[in-house]
Amino acid sequence: MTDVTTSRPSNAPSARDMMGWVMRGDVALAVGVIGVVLLMILPIPAFMLDLFLSISIASSILILMTAILMKRVLDFTAFPTVLLVATLYRLALNITTTRLILSHGHEGAHGAGHVIETFGKLMMGGNFAIGIIVFAILVVVNFVVITKGSGRIAEVAARFTLDSMPGKQMAIDADLSAGLIEQDEARKRRKELEQESTFFGAMDGASKFVRGDAVAGLVILAINVVGGILIGVLQHKVPLGQAFSTYTIMSIGDGLVSQIPALIISIAAGFLVSKAGVEGAADKALVTQLATNPIGLGMVSAAAGLMAIIPGMPIAPFAAVSVGAGMLAWRRSQKKEEPVVIEAAPPQEEVEEPISQTLAIDEIKIELGYGLLPLINDLEGRRLTDQIKALRRTLAADFGFVMPSVRILDNMRLPSMGYALRIKEMEAGSGEVRIGQLMAMDPRGGQVDLPGEHVKEPAFGLPATWIDDAMREEATFRGYTIVDPATVLTTHLTEILKDNMPDLLTYAEVQKLIKDLPAEEKKLAEDLIPNVVTATTVVRVLQALLRERVSIRDLGAILEGIGEAAPHTGSITLLVEQVRAKLARQLCYAYRGDDGALPIVTLSAEWENAFADALVGQGDDKQLALAPSRLQDFIRGIRETFERAALAGDSPVLLTSPTIRPYVRSIIERFRGQTPVMSQNEVHPRARLKTVGAL
Repeated sequence: MTDVTTSRPSNAPSARDMMGWVMRGDVALAVGVIGVVLLMILPIPAFMLDLFLSISIASSILILMTAILMKRVLDFTAFPTVLLVATLYRLALNITTTRLILSHGHEGAHGAGHVIETFGKLMMGGNFAIGIIVFAILVVVNFVVITKGSGRIAEVAARFTLDSMPGKQMAIDADLSAGLIEQDEARKRRKELEQESTFFGAMDGASKFVRGDAVAGLVILAINVVGGILIGVLQHKVPLGQAFSTYTIMSIGDGLVSQIPALIISIAAGFLVSKAGVEGAADKALVTQLATNPIGLGMVSAAAGLMAIIPGMPIAPFAAVSVGAGMLAWRRSQKKEEPVVIEAAPPQEEVEEPISQTLAIDEIKIELGYGLLPLINDLEGRRLTDQIKALRRTLAADFGFVMPSVRILDNMRLPSMGYALRIKEMEAGSGEVRIGQLMAMDPRGGQVDLPGEHVKEPAFGLPATWIDDAMREEATFRGYTIVDPATVLTTHLTEILKDNMPDLLTYAEVQKLIKDLPAEEKKLAEDLIPNVVTATTVVRVLQALLRERVSIRDLGAILEGIGEAAPHTGSITLLVEQVRAKLARQLCYAYRGDDGALPIVTLSAEWENAFADALVGQGDDKQLALAPSRLQDFIRGIRETFERAALAGDSPVLLTSPTIRPYVRSIIERFRGQTPVMSQNEVHPRARLKTVGAL
């Protein structure tokens, strides 16, 4: 027996693929819309029209139930699109029924299908006037009451949603900066705000569909009645009375079978837009909020009882209402009393919560005067919160650990344009900025020659001027540096954080860094701590590095340096020197100039010997005891040398011998903290040196 197999081209779609295409929602929607358009053009038999009308009524009920049972408004954001498709579908059915009524109406009331015939006879009750009045009332209720009311609610909701968006966004950004929520939660809330504004805006426009549908229903009814009678009498020779009866029944049946689904969908739209701000299904608004007050229910019971005893009034219905409302009021009052007796203790436990919260310390805090609150919101695309997030990311990349979250608060005691920067609740810096203006600075350090408010730049104390935004081009043309208020504050915060990094790197933060190490380096940390050194010693070494603004990102190399030196000494100073030598490549790269060379200022042999001779004590207890006059000479020489280098465009490091480097640095950090001091052991063999001065 020979096996016979058939093959198809590799790019030919399989039956499963074709079924997948058919089952895709976007393809199904496109096919459905095209089918609705074809329904307006192509004639269909009466039995198919009955099926399509049944689908219209059933789908409207489905939409109403979905709107009633929806937990949140944003769970049904597709409603405007659903409303458009449903309206288009009903209009297509109206055109189809008009074609059947005018072409087959002479055959009898069943000419346009049994659904239309049944609706017409049922609603009219054998009286044409009743049918016309019922149809008119349905149109008025739908067009004037429900559609107009829900459209107005959607319009007002859209307006207030758009007006409140800046405040809501500011609250989200403040919570994110304070660390109360994560980035994913903030993104989710912003997305919900966007969806909410888009939804109510779309609902405001979608209500016009239903209004137009109601008007179209009236026009189509008139066309069917008048046109049908004329066609029946003049073309098909139907008696006038019979033609009036037949075409009126079908026209009113067509209008009713179209307006009832429209009315149901309008009710669904009303439920949806009036549910704004209510969590849960519609019973939250209709039952939980309406029938839970025992006093209100008691008043209803009393009023119904009074109505029952008025002479001439029917006693039974009002008495039933009075008894039912009274029983419900009694039950609600009993339920309201139960928690007071059973659960008297929890409120006493919650009293302590605010006190415990006051013990928490904000690591980093920004306090703003009331005039600076617009900085938190979108200020020409430069929001303070966005800049702070970028700052934390930059500092993490530069120094090797993530700064704590920044909490932003308003402080009415500050000047309206003032701000205060706090580290661990203590004020670390303050300043003022001007909303709507720009800070201009001369890169050469001189005073800006432009009209404005002359001030000192808060981060570095340089001369600066607040100028109007209209002078931006003039300031740029003159070569001035221009920054906006949010950037001024962020720059000040950056310098404050760099100065206080050792205080922000706590024991807990170091534990996080070690926990996030790769597996190989984590094994090194486990072998080192606590067998060789304590965790506190590692923290102090890292803090000492940050004090000199040395990145601790290469934590593995730092731990290796500690491990090599720790068996020989317990001095933090010597451990730091060993680690710095291990980071020689990093240090030389960080301090290199624009030409790739490391600019250095060297100490003369005289100063080297002076510092070495001034060291007193033995081992780890060495201290520097330099004469005050010599100390002043050293400070004066450092200032003059580095100022000359700065004028030449260089930012050099001071190069010393390994023995005296820590003590020289301890002097320089008191008057020139940004000046790096390196020892000869920290110069990488491949580093290219450039001597720019000597002392």
